[in-house]
Amino acid sequence: MILQALVKYYEDLAEEGKVAKEGWCQAKVSYALNLSREGKILGIISLKQEVPRGKKKVWIPSPAIVPEMVTRSSGVSANFLCDNSKYILGIDTDGTNERVLECFQAAKEKHLDILNGVEGDMAQAVRLYFENWIPEKAEECSEIKENWENLTDGGNLVFCMGMENAQDDFYIRQAWNQFRNGSSGAQKGICLVTGKRAEISRIHKTIKGVPGAQSSGAALVSFNAPAFESYGKEQSYNAPVGKYAEFAYTTALNYLLSQREYTFQLGDSMVVFWAENGEEAYQDFFAMAAEPEPDNQEELKGLFENLKQWGVIRVHDISLNPDQRFYILCLAPNAARLSVRFFYQDSFGNILENLSRHYQRMSVVKPSWEKREYLGTRQLLYETVNQKSKDKLPIPNMAAMVLQAVLSGSKYPESLYTNTLIRIRAEQGNVTWGRAGIIKAYLMRNRKWERGDNYMGLNEASNETPYVLGRLFAVLEAVQMDANPGINATIRDRYFNSACATPAFVFPILLKLKNSHMRKLERDKAGSKIYYEKLLTGIMGKFEAFPKQLSLEEQGKFILGYYHQVQKRYEKKEDK
Repeated sequence: MILQALVKYYEDLAEEGKVAKEGWCQAKVSYALNLSREGKILGIISLKQEVPRGKKKVWIPSPAIVPEMVTRSSGVSANFLCDNSKYILGIDTDGTNERVLECFQAAKEKHLDILNGVEGDMAQAVRLYFENWIPEKAEECSEIKENWENLTDGGNLVFCMGMENAQDDFYIRQAWNQFRNGSSGAQKGICLVTGKRAEISRIHKTIKGVPGAQSSGAALVSFNAPAFESYGKEQSYNAPVGKYAEFAYTTALNYLLSQREYTFQLGDSMVVFWAENGEEAYQDFFAMAAEPEPDNQEELKGLFENLKQWGVIRVHDISLNPDQRFYILCLAPNAARLSVRFFYQDSFGNILENLSRHYQRMSVVKPSWEKREYLGTRQLLYETVNQKSKDKLPIPNMAAMVLQAVLSGSKYPESLYTNTLIRIRAEQGNVTWGRAGIIKAYLMRNRKWERGDNYMGLNEASNETPYVLGRLFAVLEAVQMDANPGINATIRDRYFNSACATPAFVFPILLKLKNSHMRKLERDKAGSKIYYEKLLTGIMGKFEAFPKQLSLEEQGKFILGYYHQVQKRYEKKEDK
């Protein structure tokens, strides 16, 4: 299904002229060799463009449509009209050697074979260049010598005559298409993607743009050892994909990964998404819903309200079809290959509804300074890591599993909940609103906590012992802080973890400490003492005895109780 969806997307892109047609591809080109009619190098033209990257500007190669490039893993294999300095000039940073000369010879033979008898000045210039160029004498060419470091830095080179590029010449394009159609000889079989009999692609082109994978690209479909092969079929013949389907899916996926506004990184994975009809508006809406920013919270709120009340997807003057098929693909690097974390497809309306339910489960009372209504998946996962460490990446598998659970409306992975509890313990009870939201959402979805909707804020009517104990701990901390203004460390720093896990062992100690704090309040703040006594009496009356220990589920409720009671205390201060 992944390859079929990508092939369909490629066909939509090709109709709009956004991607190259079969036999051609988009490549990054750094320099052009300006040739005379006699095939001599007249100059070197830089094709790099200046683009902003953060606070500074950098020079990067320009994209160009060139003849389809080969997939190189090892050995010598030349491209036509677009390649690096080893193949085009026969040189590298150190000059030339036997290996580099083999590369140039392969390029020479390929160009002379394709351009043999082709009309036009451009074809003649390229043909004469390869017939007369001697790599060993490259330094004698002043244009090459002056640009040696730039030409040999690994970037792609092309040919031109003045303002016209060789790959744009009519006669050369015609010769390339004839060469592709006549140089087949590949095995034929039933394509797994189209279901039709076609020439099977032996090696699939690489996919670029996934962080952590090889910079030259990584394969999505690849077999390179006998252990992975079946029935004696080697390489990609083991998973027969026709040449057209292979070209289409790799082109579409590379295009998606190049559109950075329609991708986002999640842990070590890269997520891409697209609508079946190819309309970018669906991608815009999904990006806004899955990874909301502080400046689009109100728009997203209006989108969810419209979807809930009227079943329509509308923001401002843009309306979309809720039944449109939508795809999300999560890829992760794996040496020279890519692994698929997950592939999810559903109607666009269902995906947005699942996101809306997730955000509703995550909803809790927030500090007054917090302006965000919705916490995106990346920000959610950020709550599970040590925010003071250099490496703030969440557990790789967990990140993809969380996103898949959110999109499909299924249960959250258990590791999301346990890692949140671990992080709270590690930080001695530092319960942020994001962590409280994770706990609440997990208990509602995974533990079927039907009363979870009543716990967006402080639930004073609740008689659930873990929740009440969390409230009690927060009040005892408040008593200590009121009795000792400016105190550096509270009972939270010393007793939170044990109080959350083994209440019967810790709370008697805390109540004794409370008595001494109350005596101090009686001397300095008699009104506060009366207030806390009434509050504590009401809370203590909600349970009969301290339980010996709390389960993980109960510890989550304890943390929620503590968080809600603390927010209530700060809320009162803000009101005053």
